[in-house]
Amino acid sequence: MNPTAPLEAVFASTRQVMANIQADQMQEATPCASWNVGEVINHVIGAQDFWVAGMTGTPPSGESQNWAEGDYLAAYDQATSAALAAFQEDGALQKMVALPFGEMPGGAVMGLAMNDTFTHGWDLAKATGQDTNLAPEIAQAILGQAQQNIQEGFRGEDGQAPFGQAQDCPEGACAADQLAAFLGRQV
Repeated sequence: MNPTAPLEAVFASTRQVMANIQADQMQEATPCASWNVGEVINHVIGAQDFWVAGMTGTPPSGESQNWAEGDYLAAYDQATSAALAAFQEDGALQKMVALPFGEMPGGAVMGLAMNDTFTHGWDLAKATGQDTNLAPEIAQAILGQAQQNIQEGFRGEDGQAPFGQAQDCPEGACAADQLAAFLGRQV
């Protein structure tokens, strides 16, 4: 099996959500209290530069751009292609990668990229009235990883910590909704 296939599926899932966003939805609120739809789009695209920088050992470009005002799908495609290439380099998933918050294997960095991209795809779907039952098998896998790896020390207020406090989720909710609730979103 292709070790980056789950990442490719995450990128495709989030791209599909982004393709259904209308220009007049950019200012809509999202489950990320501090970001609107356009700001989440900008984060998702900009985060790919962060993953590439970590995987290649180069500093992030630091480029702050408002991709949501332009052809954000083309920008997303370019950014995710670069990220995918970085994770597909020989030995990339086994090597130790230094990130600002610690050192970890490249496979763990890929897991972070998957969680971040997928969860923000869910945020965009929820904010724009789309179906949130995204990529059920991938959502279940990311949920399992999150439940194993996210410790209470990583939880706090929006903008203060990477994840909010786990929220209640309706019984029988899809895996993507369960993941969102686990990461602190109201579903």
